[in-house]
Amino acid sequence: MGKKDVTGASSDTQPLEKSSTKKRLSSDLTDQSAKRQRIEERTDHGRWRMRDDKGRQSWVYLEDDEAAKHWPQSFADKYFLGLPVTAPELPRPTNPLDAVRNGLEFFEKLQLPSGHWGCEYGGPMFLLPCIVIAWYVTKTPIPWYYATEIKNYLFARANPEDGGWGLHIEGETSVFGTSLNYTVLRIVGVDADHPVMVKARATLHKMGGATHAPHWAKWWLAVMGVAQWDIVNPTPPELWLLPDWVPIAPWRWWIHIRQVFLPMSYLWSKRWQAEETELIRSLRHELFAEDWAKINWASHRNTINPRDNYHPKTWVLNTVNWCLVNIWNPVLRTRAIAQKGEEWAMKLIEMENENTDHADLATVSGPMNTVCLYVKEGPDSYAVRRHRERAHEFLWMKDEGLLANGTNGVQCWDTAFAIQAVMDAGLTEDPRWRPMLMKALEFLDDQQIRENVKDQDKCYRQQRKGGWAFSNKDQGYAVSDCVSEALKSVIILQKTPGFPTLIDDRRIFDAIDTLLTYQNPSGGCSSYEPPRAGTWMEVLNAAEVFGNIMVEYEYPECTTAVVTALSLFHKHWPEYRTKEIDRFIERAVKWIKTAQKPHGGWYGSWGICFTYATMFALESLASVGETYKNSEYAKRGCEFLISKQREDGGWSEHYRACETGEYIEHPSGSQVVMTAWAVIALMKADYPNLEHIKRGIKLIMDRQQSNGEWLQEAIEGVFNKSCMISYPNYKFTFTLKALGMFARKYPTETVV
Repeated sequence: MGKKDVTGASSDTQPLEKSSTKKRLSSDLTDQSAKRQRIEERTDHGRWRMRDDKGRQSWVYLEDDEAAKHWPQSFADKYFLGLPVTAPELPRPTNPLDAVRNGLEFFEKLQLPSGHWGCEYGGPMFLLPCIVIAWYVTKTPIPWYYATEIKNYLFARANPEDGGWGLHIEGETSVFGTSLNYTVLRIVGVDADHPVMVKARATLHKMGGATHAPHWAKWWLAVMGVAQWDIVNPTPPELWLLPDWVPIAPWRWWIHIRQVFLPMSYLWSKRWQAEETELIRSLRHELFAEDWAKINWASHRNTINPRDNYHPKTWVLNTVNWCLVNIWNPVLRTRAIAQKGEEWAMKLIEMENENTDHADLATVSGPMNTVCLYVKEGPDSYAVRRHRERAHEFLWMKDEGLLANGTNGVQCWDTAFAIQAVMDAGLTEDPRWRPMLMKALEFLDDQQIRENVKDQDKCYRQQRKGGWAFSNKDQGYAVSDCVSEALKSVIILQKTPGFPTLIDDRRIFDAIDTLLTYQNPSGGCSSYEPPRAGTWMEVLNAAEVFGNIMVEYEYPECTTAVVTALSLFHKHWPEYRTKEIDRFIERAVKWIKTAQKPHGGWYGSWGICFTYATMFALESLASVGETYKNSEYAKRGCEFLISKQREDGGWSEHYRACETGEYIEHPSGSQVVMTAWAVIALMKADYPNLEHIKRGIKLIMDRQQSNGEWLQEAIEGVFNKSCMISYPNYKFTFTLKALGMFARKYPTETVV
């Protein structure tokens, strides 16, 4: 570990100087992989602190008593860690507005110093292995307290029946999750004969062992040297040399898959492997069901356990891979072509680093890029050291242990929804909540992206000036719904008496200019950028565990967010790009109608599932005056939701609905977040039978705790159809929104 600063934090969390080389670091790292990793039973959770540096979140462990005394734990720290918090018991609410006030009393305490709300953004079980394996192969020291709590988290999340791990925390055991998380546990110091490991290893072998893992797992194991590169299907970097007009050129792919493919292709071409260690030699025997020395690696490129094979490779992709392996690589691929592809791939990685200050897009591509830079530049380079530093921002500490978030946070996203929840309750002018809202507005002011990226066209990036990212401006990827929700929140507050105008008209117009670039020819809106190729590109989907990953798609959620943001803007600035905005909204709502399913609902791609998307779709229709009374689309949407209401008044949709495309009830019963989504949708659509709405509102109120909070229930989010992800703040923001909307819309109605 490095030296401590005055707070007791390790020096590797302090800003680096670009000119510094720190030769000492190299010698410290040389034999790291050969050393025995220190690991304990657990850490003292009273020593963990969340550092909030203008929206950059990182967890710090204070080993020094004086440092811990100097920096006491906050309410939010304790809440995130599952420690007892001092939150007074509040008067029992007699109406929904009182419940909103109680909820805000608690939720306000979770606001972090920079003005945002942070939380866990975990769920996927392949994220932590990306970081830990990258640390291992780059000989990055793992602090004992990280190792200990990584072990505790993975132990806590092992399947209680078979001991394995799945694609996500609620998923069934898979080779993907088990092979990689078993590897992580060995890296952080858990012995192979530990009962948890014996059980997991037996399950892994029953599923065929690591030869039956999907492509991404095989790639990581090849990088480690635990597997040979012949088991990895080809990912040639020279694809990046294709002219832009070529239909399959990588710049046309969805942003996440192309940012993952970049480092994958670089290291595949280099066929680089980590220095062999005793652990690597041991894993070669532990992870495989057959004799490692006798494995025909090439014969297992397409071997995969059925449980991992959510999106089987198409005959087209198999044919392409066969041609690459048998014709392109041995006959046509010259070293000059390969080197040129590697150089351009590295250039694109370097541009990604420059445009994100080495945070990179997300938790898969970032660690992969770290390894690429380590291979190219060595351990002492600024880029490698900065990547190591920024990796801390993707980790999250909770009661179960240390996990990896899907990105470097949810800062802008959740802050926007928090502001809107207060607005929906009509409390923005209440002096009680002004300090909280002022801090949130200042945060969004600070986090607005003020410029487009350098070399925007060269690195295939979308316009972003005036936008907001999902997490923070360092990550810097504007997303259509993130821009929209943040913009709505800014306009709401800046048009409220007593709030200053921090973001002037020109900056507001910048956001609108960027939003207007997101509409697709169909009228709908995608996430990061309009689609650059058709859905036929999915025939080249090599990820196996994910669906809808190759290109952008239109989403009811994103489309609605943009429609409502443009509508709110148009109300206050009716002269700016009027015709374009009117036309945008008209086309977007038409697309919303075409996306309605025969049963009346809409499929959700970012939340579970039909409940989530139907809420947004009905809001879109309401924004143009279409409700249950006058719109067949809105009526069918309402009737779909009513048909799913449970006897207790709530709604409960299982994540498997995202996988199957059919509504599936959650076996645990009504979920407070989904109930909020449903009643919000019904209120937006002016559903006439108020009793259904009141029953949902009553369930939300009944689930509220005496201190104002709601407890965590089932997982809420999803991406790429098959992987679930947590949005813990939704149990505050959407419940408060639902209660507040009811209080304003039906002020004389009683619920309790």
